[in-house]
Amino acid sequence: MWPRLIESAREGGLDVIQTYVFWNVHEPIQGQYNFEGRYDLVKFIREIHAQGLYVSLRVGPFVEAEWKYGGLPFWLRGVPNITFRCNNEPYKVHMQKFVAKIVNMMKDENLYYPQGGPIIISQIENEYKLVQAAFHSRGPPYVRWAAAMAVNLQTGIPWMMCKQDDAPDPIINTCNGLICGETFHGPNSPNKPALWTENWTSRYPLYGHDPRFRSPADIAFAVALFIARKKGSFVSYYMYHGGTNFGRFASSYVTTSYYDGAPLDEYGLIWQSTWSHLRELHAAVKQSEEPLLSGAYSNYSFGEQQEGHVFKTESNCVAFLVNFDKHKTSNIQFGEASFQLAPKSISILSSCRRVVFETAKINAQHGLRTAQVVQYLNNVDSWKVFKEPIPLAINNSTHIGNRLFEHLSTTKDETDYLWYLTR
Repeated sequence: MWPRLIESAREGGLDVIQTYVFWNVHEPIQGQYNFEGRYDLVKFIREIHAQGLYVSLRVGPFVEAEWKYGGLPFWLRGVPNITFRCNNEPYKVHMQKFVAKIVNMMKDENLYYPQGGPIIISQIENEYKLVQAAFHSRGPPYVRWAAAMAVNLQTGIPWMMCKQDDAPDPIINTCNGLICGETFHGPNSPNKPALWTENWTSRYPLYGHDPRFRSPADIAFAVALFIARKKGSFVSYYMYHGGTNFGRFASSYVTTSYYDGAPLDEYGLIWQSTWSHLRELHAAVKQSEEPLLSGAYSNYSFGEQQEGHVFKTESNCVAFLVNFDKHKTSNIQFGEASFQLAPKSISILSSCRRVVFETAKINAQHGLRTAQVVQYLNNVDSWKVFKEPIPLAINNSTHIGNRLFEHLSTTKDETDYLWYLTR
């Protein structure tokens, strides 16, 4: 499916494919690596490159991602004296070994941008600030160590940390969330760009919860505001395509279907009108890339809930006119013309005169999946079933003792089930 998914993303106006690296699928048994089939990371990155796109590689190796153990391999918990994700020597040894393994693999295949490859940025750790306080004095040194370790691998490209406001130089601190144009405090150094690593396109579904979708207008508003207000130069949709959590890889209470309401749905089909609306936004932004990247910035206030952001060079200009009012249309005077802004909307003006995109104006037809037959499943051989392994020799799987057995230590993560008989 990779070529078709990447092609659909490229046609949707994307420049970069961002992906996590899952430690527990690549090293399921300590020292035994798996980069075959659907875990062939090099092949995936090469396919992205072949289609003219760049890569953002989130190495982690703790990645969260609503993935089992956040990507950490099960065998790691058996390492003596280990404490995950803090200034703990056993954990740091194994983390560094895996990160170096991935980096060296990318180098050997000439996949970093300075080598002529597509990887333009990498991520170390993941939203660590959310848990850092729990590790007390062992948290901050770990952040500094992880940053230095990543930089010392000398990839020739920048590293980033998401949701880590105090990311040490030269690591770039980035934003995750729904409205980073409003919540992001900005880069912690003037030498760093404003990056948005996760713009949540919906909410991943949980068992027992109603699905929560996000409107195309709301996503587009958030992207345009981040570019205008924060001078944002990188926005990654989480997810643009989520796919399926096969087998036992979903984390607790997360459904098999992952981000079905993304621009490309669970099956890789185009989800309208989100896909088309964002494609129009991307085209409008790229149309004004010169003033956005090198123009002088200025901002204006047109009222309590209306504002303008202008990027201007000697030869070109782009303006973002913003109306935060969720209920009322706003008429504003900008330059020599009057513009009507729909409730909670941003209008992008090419040459600071002509409206080329309105976040609240949806042109694509709503709610249709664009389906096409790629495989017929009318034969029993086309179907696969995931089965829990059931031991043939029960006696070999029986543990007897005058205590309760800790679940994971007993099952070794080979099954989710443990059958207790007590007396």
